[in-house]
Amino acid sequence: MSTPIAVFLSLVSLTLVITYWAARRSVGRSSFYTAGGNISAVQNGLAVTGDFVSAAAILGSVALFFYAGVDAAIFYISPLVGLSLLLIFVAKPLRELGQYTIGDVLAANLDHSSVRVFSAFSTIILSELYVVAQLVGAGSLFSVVFDINYELAVAVVVALIVIYVVFGGMLATTWVQIVKAGLLIIGVLLLSVLSIAKAGGVTELFVMAEAAYGSSLNEFGGAGMSIFSSVSLASALVFGMLGMPHLLIRFLTVPDVEAANRSVVISALLISIVLGLLLVVVGPAGLAFVKGQAAFQTSSGDILGGSNMILLHLSQSLGGDLLFGVIAAVTFSTILAVVAGLTVAMSSSAARDVYFVLKANPADEDERMELIIFRVTAVVTIVVAAILSLALKNENIAYLTALAFGIAAATNFPILILAIYWKNLTVKGAIFGGVAGLFSSLFLLILGPTVWVQLLGNSSPIFPSDYSTLISVPIAFIVAYIVSKLDGDLSVKNS
Repeated sequence: MSTPIAVFLSLVSLTLVITYWAARRSVGRSSFYTAGGNISAVQNGLAVTGDFVSAAAILGSVALFFYAGVDAAIFYISPLVGLSLLLIFVAKPLRELGQYTIGDVLAANLDHSSVRVFSAFSTIILSELYVVAQLVGAGSLFSVVFDINYELAVAVVVALIVIYVVFGGMLATTWVQIVKAGLLIIGVLLLSVLSIAKAGGVTELFVMAEAAYGSSLNEFGGAGMSIFSSVSLASALVFGMLGMPHLLIRFLTVPDVEAANRSVVISALLISIVLGLLLVVVGPAGLAFVKGQAAFQTSSGDILGGSNMILLHLSQSLGGDLLFGVIAAVTFSTILAVVAGLTVAMSSSAARDVYFVLKANPADEDERMELIIFRVTAVVTIVVAAILSLALKNENIAYLTALAFGIAAATNFPILILAIYWKNLTVKGAIFGGVAGLFSSLFLLILGPTVWVQLLGNSSPIFPSDYSTLISVPIAFIVAYIVSKLDGDLSVKNS
């Protein structure tokens, strides 16, 4: 057995041991939905770090730096701004109002079953998109390490995720995230130190990177995006942080508001360290030690395994098979943990919010049926995401992730903020606003360059950008406001 495969299998075995441990301790829906609310601030900070620093941050953003230089900074800086806003505006009321899901938070101030259904629907749509992005990275990574085809690699990943979520729930997912976050930080530090050492210093590393890049790394425009697209993308990553379900429900796993706030601060610090090193050291190292190297190219000159594998090729260049195996295993565990968290978000929302509405008497508690729905949803949603990932296997995963964040920014973010801070928001206003944000973002995405031209084969896009946040987010707010005002005025007139 080769060294990379041995390391890889060792880490996967560790995650399965964690799942077995968690399964023996997961009793009732509280354990499956929110790990019983017993996760400490430090543990949750590590888990949030693990949830956020996904395959997009590790593989996709390094690939973007490889081709676009400093333009990739959008993917590093914007989420940190989003985390700051999350701490200031959302963490406290989220923990005070929520029990298991985002639907609980909305229903606290908008007590109507339709709000729960909308929350469940948006959670599943958003999470599915993000899961697809992670599976694209997982399939590419697994197929390279084990030299198997992409489809089989995705099937293996799906099987592991089903085991984590169905048997261990949020408790297993959280501890897999904690272990993975620690390994990830160590891995990025190791890559950074070895990159600087091999180049002979930070300055020398940048000189080598610029020589390989062919122009200054500090000049914007490498990604070929317009000002509108750049600002819209940054907005998606900022406000999407306040709307991604798998990140938000993390703050329901801690015992109180103080722990929720502390976990945000801890995660922001850890994420800053990881993303900073990826941007300043690892990204340039990818150019310096991978670009133009025959060992990492196909006969046509493309990157072996696709652009998402640049980080793995860098680890091979810096530390041979052993480091390749370690970084591949850490990256793979990152994907597994993030997908598990997303699957928990979808499953708990379906079991809690949709089933809550379908029950003849919502006051009746039937934990057994809820957990059956939780498990069935986990299997169905991950299989659907796997099928979608087969069609999108050549897409950059940072791009796919940005799309998910953009829809979260236009759907969950406006309604959650209004539900918390605007007392005049009505149920109809929330539903119409959220649906307007969701459909405007999806509609403009379809009309954009990637779908309309690349996937559908048209000659030119109707909408000039893949990122519509600057349009779809205001639409959601405006529609929610107008409908709430009209609904409120009608209620007053009819009273």
